[in-house]
Amino acid sequence: MSSTDLTSLTIAEIRDGLTAKAFSATELTQAYLASMEAARALNAYIVETPEQALSMAAASDAKLAKGEARALEGVPIGVKDLFATEGVHTQAASHILDQFKPNYESTVTANLWNDGAVMLGKLNMDEFAMGSSNETSYYGPVVNPWRKEGSNAPLVPGGSSGGSAAAVAARLCAGATATDTGGSIRQPAAFTGTVGIKPTYGRCSRWGTVAFASSLDQAGPIARTVRDAAILLKSMASVDAKDTTSVDVPVGDYEGAIGQSVKGLRIGIPREYRLDGMSAEIEALWQQGIAWLKEAGAEIVDISLPHTKYALPAYYIVAPAEASSNLARYDGVRYGLRVPGEDIASMYENTRSAGFGHEVKRRILIGTYVLSAGYYDAYYVRAQKIRTLIKRDFDLAFEAGVDAVLTPATPSAAFGLAEMTTASPVEMYLNDIFTVTVNMAGLPGLAVPAGLDKSKLPLGLQLIGRPFEEETLFRLGQVIEDAAGSFTPSKWW
Repeated sequence: MSSTDLTSLTIAEIRDGLTAKAFSATELTQAYLASMEAARALNAYIVETPEQALSMAAASDAKLAKGEARALEGVPIGVKDLFATEGVHTQAASHILDQFKPNYESTVTANLWNDGAVMLGKLNMDEFAMGSSNETSYYGPVVNPWRKEGSNAPLVPGGSSGGSAAAVAARLCAGATATDTGGSIRQPAAFTGTVGIKPTYGRCSRWGTVAFASSLDQAGPIARTVRDAAILLKSMASVDAKDTTSVDVPVGDYEGAIGQSVKGLRIGIPREYRLDGMSAEIEALWQQGIAWLKEAGAEIVDISLPHTKYALPAYYIVAPAEASSNLARYDGVRYGLRVPGEDIASMYENTRSAGFGHEVKRRILIGTYVLSAGYYDAYYVRAQKIRTLIKRDFDLAFEAGVDAVLTPATPSAAFGLAEMTTASPVEMYLNDIFTVTVNMAGLPGLAVPAGLDKSKLPLGLQLIGRPFEEETLFRLGQVIEDAAGSFTPSKWW
């Protein structure tokens, strides 16, 4: 098999091929390392770890030879730079964590290595996961492997998991870890024609993952197919005594759910997601998704989620408030960047000023403001009350017998690199309009590619499920994938 053939295999096909001895884990890893080297123009990886990858692949080949293959034996994956990887660069794409190499492993990545996965390197992302375009990274923006038909203009891959989504779409890893605080898995997946799932809050441990907003952050995979996302989530998910918010609910048989009938499932269509000025293409895609699920035997019901319009403003109070608290620990004292000053206070000031980028500073300032004595009740407390109402909207829909909710994933296809830099921050924040409710309510959400726009760029649909019922989302997602087909960018890099 040529190296291009090897990198075009899904995780499910890799598993079968390694078992059948059609190729070795080492050959597969070498093929990916070669494609990473050829694709540096995309800036998807911050750090490549070829020696580690080849040694892990050799260990996988030894396991395979003995017939002791684990769930992800020999599968090469990329790791978002938010997950601590022992002895390897972990900087949340920020200058303030300069040279930081943890002496511990995040629970999510430890789970993957325990299942035999191979680490190819650390993937680029928005700094501290704050951004919707992967343009806030200290290491520069990631370039989307997709381009508009007839244009060479670079596009953003979405954020904050832009490196993860671009690497999966461009065949620079078989799958990737990602995180989602307000849409950071689902929006980049939609922008790159890949599949991304944000699991229920508490399904994956947050231990060893750099915190942005602790009550919203959740790890999940980005993959090429619904089945691959199911395989990865099975390995990533676990209860963890080191994370008190992780939930002791058995991890489901996600892959086993794929292909099961969706006949009789009730799918809610929320009227509040029909926005003024929403593009006709997004509306048409949504209607197409409804038709596909109906044809597969699902029942479509109109529902109301009345507090949806408050979700984005409430999110942009809660998330920065938690960020300002979480990011207080980066002070130049124990690790990372240190810029000297006349005294300790000026050392803090100089370090934080040089170490944090504009967007991170903006959110810290917003967060500190809404938590300050005179504004705490007016902003933060009120936003938390709205959050309760958003969750209640979904609870009422589920209590009325709705099994899942279908919405668009994003308000548009991928936009141009630097296109939004002159816009107000609010215009950028509007990219999360369909995704933030899911984090505010702690629910699982799956983004599945569903079509192409008139410029031949991918568009995605989002399925939102009941807590810990990810299997239902995988069942429904497979119906959309089967109907829409898969989407691969034409290689130009």
